[in-house]
Amino acid sequence: MRGRFRALCLSGLLACAAAAAAQPRVAVDGEGLSPAELAASRDLVAAATSRLPPRLAAGLDREVMLRWRDDLPERVHGRTRNGRIGLDRRLLAGWMARDRADDHDPRARAALAALLHELAHVLDRSPAGGLSRDPRLLDLAGWPVRPLRLGLRTGRNDFRDRSPDPYELASPAEFLAVNLEHFLLDPAYACRRPALHRHFVARLGAPRLPEVDCDDALPLVAAGEAGAGLQLLALDPARVAGVDYLLAEPDASPMSRWGHGMLRLVVCAPGRAPGPDCRLDLEHHLVLSFRAFVDDLQVSNWRGLTGGYPSRLFVLPLAQVVDEYTRIELRGLRSVPLRLGPDQVARLLERAARVHWSYDGRYRFVTSNCAVEAWKLLNDALPGLDGQRMRSITPTGLLRRLERAGIADASVFGDEAEALRLGHRFDSLARHFGQMYAVASAELALPARNADAWLRLDPAVRGEWLVRGGLRATAALLVLEEAALRQEQARARETLRRRYRRDGEGDGTVEALLQALWSDGAGAGRPAVLLPGPGYGLPQEAERELLATRVAEVDARLRAAHAGLYETALAWLPERQRRRLRDAEGNLERIGERLRALAAEAPD
Repeated sequence: MRGRFRALCLSGLLACAAAAAAQPRVAVDGEGLSPAELAASRDLVAAATSRLPPRLAAGLDREVMLRWRDDLPERVHGRTRNGRIGLDRRLLAGWMARDRADDHDPRARAALAALLHELAHVLDRSPAGGLSRDPRLLDLAGWPVRPLRLGLRTGRNDFRDRSPDPYELASPAEFLAVNLEHFLLDPAYACRRPALHRHFVARLGAPRLPEVDCDDALPLVAAGEAGAGLQLLALDPARVAGVDYLLAEPDASPMSRWGHGMLRLVVCAPGRAPGPDCRLDLEHHLVLSFRAFVDDLQVSNWRGLTGGYPSRLFVLPLAQVVDEYTRIELRGLRSVPLRLGPDQVARLLERAARVHWSYDGRYRFVTSNCAVEAWKLLNDALPGLDGQRMRSITPTGLLRRLERAGIADASVFGDEAEALRLGHRFDSLARHFGQMYAVASAELALPARNADAWLRLDPAVRGEWLVRGGLRATAALLVLEEAALRQEQARARETLRRRYRRDGEGDGTVEALLQALWSDGAGAGRPAVLLPGPGYGLPQEAERELLATRVAEVDARLRAAHAGLYETALAWLPERQRRRLRDAEGNLERIGERLRALAAEAPD
């Protein structure tokens, strides 16, 4: 019995010692302080250290001295050196004047944040610290490994938007300190920066804060129909049945020689349970596409090589992407499923939302292109990929590496017909146009040798043939005429670019419309511009209400600017080209009327 009692006492003493060791030792330098100021300083220390999770407190294993200073530079609240913390004395005055009944008094918050910030530096520099050098934190924070640089990390953090404090971008150490402030003081940090919150909980323990319910739906600002507007989405990860690597196949142009890599989200229709059938809900699917934001009429290859354009994550409807590549650029698309579980899909979407709201990088054709950005997104969301050696600077190269690692499932292309049916492949419409021309020509003996020659004919010449065929031939000609109009519009845009750059610098009307499009259109890739104010990270409930209003306003302006620019731009076209464009538009109206008439005459 006596031995058992002795063991219990020893166990209790060890527990007490461990508890004592876990308490950070922060002393206050009382020189120059009144008794009231000294007491307030100790209250501040007690309030700050009580916020520390046990593992964080245990890391502060040496005595720290706090003193108040009057000589700090403007906007510098504190400095730490050799385990000594110096804080701006004005913070003490604010702490003493705080409203003790108000838990959100900004004066109390400022003093607590400053002390916790400096304690984070003490911990980081201790033998038990080194948190700011953690590779996982550096990935999440925005200091990724550079491509082609032997593991060296970039010195620039481009997650500038929706930041709680721009000072966090100064260095990884400052990023750690700023974020620990919010981790320990702001319950909403778990919702605003969820991945970082989980990382800190895993490393340091949970903060002593009330739990909050986070909205599962992720706010995304997507480009509207044909890129002419904006739409606000609330994407529930539970509705995403899978993620594909979407590759636009290469073509002969220098900027597209290795294709374009994107991520496709297989979003289920409302009410449908996630599963294979969601692949058929094409109208709900979305595409995450890193693109250079071009704020000029002429794309500059030099700016594309040297980082002259911003690199931003755009959220696009799948239908728009398919139309852009297969119908306009006549390039095929391959949609390769990634073997990701539901938790991995949720983490990927969460990271994509953070990038969407915060990232404003620089596009470089070689070192920061769509493949590099897509790889960073995958790696930052799914850290297990880091050891797979899949970093690539080309979209086709990244796909090959994903396939070799068993992450991308290329087996879906074993049956080409099934791949087309399930939307794993979207062929260029060039072949389709040839088939449509063969159908129409078989009935009408059209005056061109192939579809390409037919599309190049003067629209007035084509118009003579549009009302001669039956239902089958007319339907085929409708497909071709839609393609012809797209080509006329593309040629008109190129003419406008060249002519405006040469003659239009002084045209205030055109310039104002273009600036409106560039300014408002930036919201699709940089939605943070739509939400000015103090909020940070993912927008929360009150911000989302304001966001909905702002998106609706910008959408209306964009649509009006598009319409105005079209009418204004027509005046800049040569008369012949303007006539071709209007004739092509008229052809579509005529053939539509013809089809309706033929359908009405057809027997049931």
